[in-house]
Amino acid sequence: MSLHIHPVILSGGSGTRLWPLSRTVYPKQLLSLIGKETLLQATLARANALSNSQAPILVCNSEHRFLIREQCEGIAISPAAIYLEPVGRNTAPAIALAAFHLADTNENAMMLVLPADHVIDDQASFAEAVETAALTAQDGYLVTFGVVPHTPETGYGYIKAGEAISFATPTALIPSRVQSFFEKPDQETAQAYLKEGGYTWNSGMFVFTAKHYLQELQRHRPDIFAAAQKAWQEKITDLGFIRPCKDTFTDCPSDSIDYAVMQVTDRAAVVPAQFGWSDVGSWDSLWQVSTKDENGNIAKGDTYIADTKNSYIRAESRLVSVIGLEGIVVVETADAVLVMHKSKAQQIKGAIQHFEANNRKEHLEHLRIYRPWGWYEGIDQGKRFQVKRIMVKPGEKLSLQMHHHRAEHWIVVSGTAKVTIDGKETLIAENQSTYIPLGHTHRLENPGKMDLHIIEVQSGAYLGEDDIVRFDDCYGR
Repeated sequence: MSLHIHPVILSGGSGTRLWPLSRTVYPKQLLSLIGKETLLQATLARANALSNSQAPILVCNSEHRFLIREQCEGIAISPAAIYLEPVGRNTAPAIALAAFHLADTNENAMMLVLPADHVIDDQASFAEAVETAALTAQDGYLVTFGVVPHTPETGYGYIKAGEAISFATPTALIPSRVQSFFEKPDQETAQAYLKEGGYTWNSGMFVFTAKHYLQELQRHRPDIFAAAQKAWQEKITDLGFIRPCKDTFTDCPSDSIDYAVMQVTDRAAVVPAQFGWSDVGSWDSLWQVSTKDENGNIAKGDTYIADTKNSYIRAESRLVSVIGLEGIVVVETADAVLVMHKSKAQQIKGAIQHFEANNRKEHLEHLRIYRPWGWYEGIDQGKRFQVKRIMVKPGEKLSLQMHHHRAEHWIVVSGTAKVTIDGKETLIAENQSTYIPLGHTHRLENPGKMDLHIIEVQSGAYLGEDDIVRFDDCYGR
């Protein structure tokens, strides 16, 4: 491919459809669901493998920024930019931020827009489709990929292809103008689409130039265009991340690229995609795209399975035994267990709504909470006490802080801790401990070359995470 391709990776999402493994602060694109790489890493690697692929631009939730940068570093990919959305405003404004970024230096920059959480199993066919789409987009089209269906799927939108677009292309794929977009159909309608032919699944992946996307956005949704442009113009850089103006972006209307642009523009085109594809939108779809054993089962973690077929069993923290069942999903985490029939995957939404209505936290975060310096997880808690396990990465440190309502005891399990209390520094080795009285400034740091693990015992009248007064923080919190 002779054209330079600028991948734009959209990494938002609420983290609910694969609950309890995914959570709001740890959505599915950050998980290793198929193979060793996370879905985000697999998407980055897929784009990076294209010929003439440039450094990617990522648009993500501000809360996920350090995890996303760490995952990029884990596969040696350096993004051209990471934009942090202060709030989710759907895909049209998110893509606009990347388009403004590219158009600032080259309005004809070719954008390949990819959600971070899709699975594609044929890199060669993917590359062929991207090349065809890029050549089509050169002529001013806004191109989407229509995945050729093999089943009457009701979980995807559909695209009806119109007249073919004729031009010299080195690939075997023939792009077409889009005749119509259709919402997710019922089973009978999906079967009719499949029987009639000419319909493809709407993949949510796009190719166009920055100039043409912004032109169409301004034409059809000038309100989104103006708000996104102003938020981009008033952006600031923070620890290597780019933050659009919070107030302006928050006031931006929320809409998807499908509704804001693709379904109303006269430039929409579709390339038929022959690669295996899934948006991994449910436990059932994850089961479908994963490698199964001779009984159709997928087992992850410490499991015992007998007389069970066509099921997905995942154990994260303890032994899970399943006997005499078929077509079920069992997912165990440290603080929640899901048991359901695969056909009921869409009903997880009702469980999340129940958790929200009852002010629960199991849909928001895991017991293990990731921070830029490492992580912590709750082990035990009771009246006026709480026990946590803390890991600090080599060379990292927590903020210099103080608590009004609790004291803390730190016991080093492995590694060496550098502890600062009221300005006095002390090195604490394995099996040693220290005490931080209520109201004293303190900081924990890992000066070594191996992970530091400590046990923290908190005691006091109030133990919430909001009882932290920060005096200095290298992560800008």
